Amino acid sequence: MTVLPEVEPLRIGLLGAARIAPLSIVSPAQATGARLVAVAARDRSRAADFAAAHGVERVVESYDALLADPEVEAVYNPLANGLHAPWNARIAAAGKHVLAEKPSAANAAEARDVADAVRAAGVVFMEAFHFPYHPLFQRTCELIGQGAIGEVRHIDVPLLMPDPGADDPRWRMDLAGGSMMDLGCYSLSCLALLGEQFCGGSFTINTAEAAEREGHPGVDSHLFVAGEFPSGAKGSGGSDMDAKDWSFTLVVTGSEGEIVVPSFPLPHEDDRLILRHTAAAPRSRRLPDEAADLTSERDGDVVEHLGNRSSYTYQLEAFAAAVRSGAPVVTDAEFAVRNMSLVDSAYVAAGLPVRESITP
Repeated sequence: MTVLPEVEPLRIGLLGAARIAPLSIVSPAQATGARLVAVAARDRSRAADFAAAHGVERVVESYDALLADPEVEAVYNPLANGLHAPWNARIAAAGKHVLAEKPSAANAAEARDVADAVRAAGVVFMEAFHFPYHPLFQRTCELIGQGAIGEVRHIDVPLLMPDPGADDPRWRMDLAGGSMMDLGCYSLSCLALLGEQFCGGSFTINTAEAAEREGHPGVDSHLFVAGEFPSGAKGSGGSDMDAKDWSFTLVVTGSEGEIVVPSFPLPHEDDRLILRHTAAAPRSRRLPDEAADLTSERDGDVVEHLGNRSSYTYQLEAFAAAVRSGAPVVTDAEFAVRNMSLVDSAYVAAGLPVRESITP
């Protein structure tokens, strides 16, 4: 019997006590055995409360102290959008591996600067688009690659959610906020990944339509795009962060059928993949009630369940494998540059300003 060597648990520091952290890093660390060795926040008492509630080993006095901590080998950065890139670059320069919340920069120029810093430091960088690491998305790609729906003709991935509230920082221009920055970037990343694998290359945005959040000039409450791939296939997506209901549906339509994934970015909430042999094809974004009808199962559908283990847990496992054994990263620093270039293009096409860099 071969005994495999034990792998040392990843030692992670947290920048900030973000609301997403219990789902995105605390629970995955508990599931995988990673150590949350330290947390820093602007308010030390908040960091202390977070550490006590979530089993973080200790509190440090500042973000800089976290980066200087010799026990911390990787840093999770869930700060506000506008603070992602400056701190991602600092994390890399400190010789720490980077797990960066999405979007990892405010704009493509920032993403390129971070990629340069990561390359110079020789550290692992992962942008936290977690869905590619889950079996649900991997099975989607496998079926497309096997020709289960024929030639890809259209990829449709609009994301919709209700208003998170008037005081939510995601509406702040000075923090690089907006629907596309918080939600739509998932859609564009999905279009990019599927396009590169099955549609001959990069997605090109041809048209965009948006509305500004009342009282927040330049900040999009919704932003939808349409475009095409080198193969001739069409794509559509984007987001509405002021919708009546939730809808996170991916539809890939081919010449012989379609694949419907009702909750592609959150498979722990709905792990279905629906393979449908039909001529019915989506051609544009849908409202939530239409999306719900689309995802209902019909006679003749083949439905697979790919497991409700969190995609955040699969992501942390992939990150640890990259750090420990050099395993490849799908959403690496170069991916982040390409995706932020699409986000910038979406804003330009919609007639809205590209998010500006800030100095923390």
